Amino acid sequence: MVTTIKIIWTEQPVSDLKNIYLYYEKFSRQIAGKLIENILKKTRILEKGFVNIGQEEPLLKGRNFVYRYLVFNNYKVIYRKENSYVYIITVFDSRQNPEVLIRTIDK
Repeated sequence: MVTTIKIIWTEQPVSDLKNIYLYYEKFSRQIAGKLIENILKKTRILEKGFVNIGQEEPLLKGRNFVYRYLVFNNYKVIYRKENSYVYIITVFDSRQNPEVLIRTIDK
């Protein structure tokens, strides 16, 4: 029996995806759309109940929640589980300074 988990996209990752799209759209709408589609596709495994599939994010250890991430290309989709929900917290470009991730979560 497969457990269905509800995924909640918070405001931050929605904004992150929009910014990623707008950046890549300058080069190609098709590439931008495909990138966003693939990032979203990567998260669908969480809906099927495989919430522990992502590695724990070491920069966010010791907090109230366990933060995990999935990777697609250079992007980390940071999420946490709470009850029967998975909250997508941010979509982080791992080429950035890691301090940016900590500041994003601490908002």
